[in-house]
Amino acid sequence: MSSSVVVAGVGMVPFTKPSAGSRYEQMGASAARAALDDAGVPYATVQQAYVGWVYGDSTSGQAALYDVGLSGIPIVNVNNNCSTGSSALFLARQAVESGAVECALALGFEQMANGALTMGFTDRTSPFARFDDAMEPLIDRTEAPFAAQMFGGAGRAHMDLYGTSAETFARISVKARQHAANNPYAVFRDQVTVEQVMAAPAISDPLTRLMCCPPTCGAAAVVVCTPEFARKHGLDASVVIRAQAMTTDGPSTFDSRDMRRIVGYDMSAAAAGQVYEDAGVGPEDLAVVELHDCFSTNELLSYEALGLTPEGTGEKFVMDADNTYGGRVVTNPSGGLLSKGHPLGATGLAQATELVWQLRGTAGPRQVEGARLALAHNIGLGGAAVVTLFEKAA
Repeated sequence: MSSSVVVAGVGMVPFTKPSAGSRYEQMGASAARAALDDAGVPYATVQQAYVGWVYGDSTSGQAALYDVGLSGIPIVNVNNNCSTGSSALFLARQAVESGAVECALALGFEQMANGALTMGFTDRTSPFARFDDAMEPLIDRTEAPFAAQMFGGAGRAHMDLYGTSAETFARISVKARQHAANNPYAVFRDQVTVEQVMAAPAISDPLTRLMCCPPTCGAAAVVVCTPEFARKHGLDASVVIRAQAMTTDGPSTFDSRDMRRIVGYDMSAAAAGQVYEDAGVGPEDLAVVELHDCFSTNELLSYEALGLTPEGTGEKFVMDADNTYGGRVVTNPSGGLLSKGHPLGATGLAQATELVWQLRGTAGPRQVEGARLALAHNIGLGGAAVVTLFEKAA
């Protein structure tokens, strides 16, 4: 659905390694306050809040927002794996666009532990059981973390189909660090070379450690409202959500015998297609994109799923530097999940925050000049894909 919901305020806290000891409720409250301050409205004006997190106990959203205020508003907790933050934004945007409320808050945070993602419960059916069955004939299972096996297998599928080299995935990691160098919110800002990425410890072929996003703690928030609310309160209405779509898995995820589709390629393509159709624009109109680079293999797959380059041409897109400044479209100017970090509940809202800064022209040394349309792409295995088109209002 095409909309003109105003993004009145955004905010986030610097992302950190788990060893920093950051606490979810403190990070969440800080990000919410930052977004409210950016919007210039008190918490009392917010009529509903949607709070995303993956690892934590029920009503963690209340624990964070109660430190901001005790206004008694509905607080809805959201858990949609790695797409949790953008799912919270999807719900907040829906609430505003439907007329249910005039102003809503989307907040996401994560307090993660060191190490790879693991399943929280071993005494019940895994939500990935269907995915495991679909993967079984396609890859040789190893002791590597399950997500790395999935996205490594998807990368190998692209290599087998199109002759893509492992070094191309390494170049994506190098680009991520180059962009993150200008982002004070990013965890990994030091530079690496292709040789260093390739020489890093192997995780799941073709992935090395430097092709995988790190476990991260962090929080981000977005305030959305109606244009009328913005005018009434004198808020900055220079950025709007032009279109947004959420999709989940269809039959092709499990029936295609294609690892790319098992990790969300078709979900992403469908969501992007809906957004382009609703907004009446195409990928060629985009100047900047924040996409879901949980692994460097998935960044390349996402170029193609989002239509930034035709299917099978992702390697050329990288080699021609069309994914960075001076190229066709700047992807992940923040450093992305690979370098900024990936606190699951916060990731989608951190993407939104970066893109709003880009459209306002306040991204500093990361600024993409002349950006008027910006796309966010956030996926969660299991599965959900959310694609959001932000526009600089005329």
